Parts: sequence; structure tokens; C-alpha cells
Amino acid sequence: MNPKHLLGAALLALTGPAALAADAVAATQKQPLNLTAIGMFFVFVVATMGITYWAASRTKSTADFYTAGGGISGFQNGLAIAGDYMSAATLLGLSAMTFSKGLDGFIYAIGFFVGWPVILFLMAERLRNLGKFTFADIASYRLDQGTIRTFAAFGSLTVVCFYLIVQMVGAGQLIKLLFGLDYATAVVVVGVLMVIYVTFGGMIATTWVQIIKACLMLFGGTVLLYLSLGEFGFSLEAVAKKAVDVHKDGIKIMGPGSLMADPVTAVSLSLGLVFGTAGLPHIMMRFFTVPNAKEARKSVFVASGCIGYFFMVVCALGLIAVVIVGTNPDFYEGGNTAGKMIGGGNMPVMHLAKAVGGNLFLGFMSAVAFATILAVVSGLALAGASAIAHDIYARVICKGTASETQEMRVSKIATIGLGVVAVLLGILFEKQNIAFLVGLTFGIAASTNFPILILSMYWKGLTTRGALLGGLVGLVSAVTFVVLSKAVWVVVLGNKEALFPYEQPALFSMPLAFFFTWLFSVTDSSARATTDKAGFDDQYVRSQTGIGAASASAH
Repeated sequence: MNPKHLLGAALLALTGPAALAADAVAATQKQPLNLTAIGMFFVFVVATMGITYWAASRTKSTADFYTAGGGISGFQNGLAIAGDYMSAATLLGLSAMTFSKGLDGFIYAIGFFVGWPVILFLMAERLRNLGKFTFADIASYRLDQGTIRTFAAFGSLTVVCFYLIVQMVGAGQLIKLLFGLDYATAVVVVGVLMVIYVTFGGMIATTWVQIIKACLMLFGGTVLLYLSLGEFGFSLEAVAKKAVDVHKDGIKIMGPGSLMADPVTAVSLSLGLVFGTAGLPHIMMRFFTVPNAKEARKSVFVASGCIGYFFMVVCALGLIAVVIVGTNPDFYEGGNTAGKMIGGGNMPVMHLAKAVGGNLFLGFMSAVAFATILAVVSGLALAGASAIAHDIYARVICKGTASETQEMRVSKIATIGLGVVAVLLGILFEKQNIAFLVGLTFGIAASTNFPILILSMYWKGLTTRGALLGGLVGLVSAVTFVVLSKAVWVVVLGNKEALFPYEQPALFSMPLAFFFTWLFSVTDSSARATTDKAGFDDQYVRSQTGIGAASASAH
């Protein structure tokens, strides 16, 4: 076998999932059974099952289950965060956008990436010092436990469910294309494996699966870039020149295009991507797995480096694919480059892998892409289970009296329930255009979780009433704006004209959330409001030192 193809196979392991390649994913079609891909997939599954078995013997308490006992180092956690984050709209989604739109794909990648400085400088240290298991631990630190935990859990579950739909549909369509399996079968397999990972291994298993996946993605992306650049004498200038020559839009791909044509949508999308990152519950949960605030900062530093590097690699691969894939009729239906790409518009990097590494490379990449989704949905399921068991059951229903055994049992039941919901939603949305769910997920996180989280940390005047009502305004407005936009109102619901002219809600819903949180807080003169404000000083001390006084018992 060609050594180049063997090297290519190793690279493919790194290519992350295509879960967010939602708008073209419905165009996929079932392909002949790919035994190579399935074999490699089972190798990965067996390895991760071994990790789960090992982790199960070390998961004895709720702290182990939710946060790996706080024993993950900053470097390890940074890799795990990178693995969690690089799975969405990265390898396939961003490369496909660069392939079709040029610089717009790079701009989109920047939007995903620049949320990390916000987390690093504003939130990482306080997240670790104030939180224990969930986002609600921080939001409810000095506010009314029952009210805020219930709302925070509901907001987290909303984000988790929407994100699960994206991941499950992406998994089903990707495997339908690459493995030759039925869509429903692929979705069920993902759901079952997700439940096994979380139920038995908890955060320890999820963390190590993410670490392995991140290393595979980074290594694979680098190898694919190396192999691809070798076709151009390792010159990015030569790639760019050739891409301009062969792309239908010519020199226009080297400048801002349709993404920036509507500045309102561009700004709204950017706000959602930047601040939505800081409100994703499965990302926030990772900061509770490290022992102290110093390691939390290190986590963000490592994750930022890995993610930034990978995004640059992905954008470069998208540009290279313009030349190698875009001009090769073998990758298009009917053998005509003017027609549809085989597998839909999100497949250029997969075809690039085959072009430079052969079928073995493609099979390896396919397997890791699917396995990557397993790791992501496991993290989402764990975040959802913790919201149900820790926030709603243990803290709201039982008011802190539930034993660890009871809470663990509820967590595992919740995980099974989320697995069933994920499978049903994945099957239900098979034929739908789900691109709008991506913006909705980040928009909800930016409009619901982020305002309450940041204000609870930094604003003494925040009250329970303000947090609850302001958060509800953000949640309802974000969902409403998306439903009334073209993506849903016209494309999904079949109406003639959208009632809301933009498809990204964050520019409108996030300011509404902040404004009404402020308004309902400053006009709150209740006894509860006085208590909320009085607790800020103690919260501030703990947020800086990790050592709390009266409010420490709130956890």
C-alpha cells in the first residue's frame, strides 16, 4: 500500500465530527457498506468502553460522577474542553464554509474562537471558586436557591436538548452516508453508547474520551494538512492563487462576502458565538473538574491554543479542497463539478482525505468523526443529568437532604431519559433543515445563561426577581425571534414571508435579557432583594480566594 495512504489514515482519526453541518446534511444518501470505517469505529468504541470500565471503578461519589472528583489537571482539562468544543461546526462545517465562501469561513471561525478570552479573563477563576457541580451553583450562590436553580436547570436543559438534536441528526446523516447504516440505526447506536459512557463512567470516562478524541483530531488535522500542502510544494501562496483561479467566485473568495453583506446578522451571529460559548452548560461544567482556580485558567489557556490552531488548520483545508476536490468530478453526482457534491455540501474535507490518503484514510476519518460525536453527546448528557439530579432533585425537591446514593441514582435515570429523548428528537428531525438550531442554541445560551451568570458574579444589585424575569425574557425572546425568522417561519413552517427579518437572535435577545434583569432588580424592594444584595460581599471573597463564609453552605 502507498505509505502516503497509510499516513493519511492516521490523520483521519483527528477529523472531528460534522454535527453542525446541519443545513446540507439532509441531502446525504445511503452509501454501500464501508467495512473499513465500521471496523475502525468498533476499535474506537472498544477502547472507550475500556476507559468507561476503568472509570466506573473510580466513580464512587457525586463529586466523582459530576466533576471527576476535581482531580483533572489544567492541561488535561484544556484538552478535554478542546475535544468538547472542536466537535461542533469545525472540521466539516467550517471547512465547507471556507470551501464555498472563502474568507467568510475564516470570519465564522473567529466568531467561535474569540469567546475564550471572555471566559479566561472574566469567568474561569470565579467559575472554579464559586461552583461545585453545575452552572446553577454559581447563579444561585446568594439568590433564592429554589427559584434560581429551577430556572437555571431549565435553561441548561433547553440548551442541552437543542444541541443534542444537532449532534444526533449530524451523527445519523454522517453515518448514513459513510457507513451505509440506516439513519435510525445510527441514531440509536449513538444514544445507547452515550447512556453507557455517562451512566457507568461519569465525568472521568467522559473526560478521558474527550482527551483522546482531541489528540486524535489535532494529530489527524495536522497530517491531513501536511499531506495536502505537499501537493502544492508546501506553499499557502500557491494554494491561494490556484483557489482563486478555479473557484466560481474568483478573487471574491479572498474578501468578505455574503456573511458580511448584512452587518446586523453578522454582529448578531458574532455576539451569539462569543457570549454563547460562555453560557454552554457542558463547557462551564468542565471548570469544576480541576482542583483550583490556577488550573482553571490553565485549562482555558490550553483549550484556546488547541482550538485556535485547529481552526486555522480547518480553514486552510477548506481552501485546499477548493483546488483538489472542487475540480475533481469523481466527488460530484453524475461526474459533473457543476452538480451536487456526493454526500452534500459539507463533505469537501472528507473527499480531500480520500484524495490524499485513499479509502483507508477515508474509513479511518469516518470512524473518528462518528466516535467524536459520541464524546460530545456524552458531555451534553452529563450536563443535562446534573441539572436534573443535582439542581432540581437534590437542591429544589429534597432541599439538600438527598443522600449521594439517591442523587447518583436519579442522575443515572436522568441520563437514560435524556438518551431516549435524544434518540426520539434525532429521528423526528431527520428530514428537517436544522441549521437554525445552531444559532438558536448559542443565542439561547447568550441570552439566558450568560447574562445571569456574569451579573451574579459582578453586580451586587442583582436580585432573585431580576435574575428570574430577565432570564425568562432572554429565553423567550431568543426562541421567538428564531421561530419568526426565515429559517423557521418560511423554510420549516412554509409561510411566505418571515415576520422577523434576521436569523440570529443574540443582538436583540441578549440586550433585552440584560435590560430586564437590571430593571426588575433595581425596582425590587422585597426582603429577599435585601438578602440577595447583602450576600454579594461574601460571594466576592469566595470568588477571589475559593474560601467562603456564610454562603458556602449554599452548595
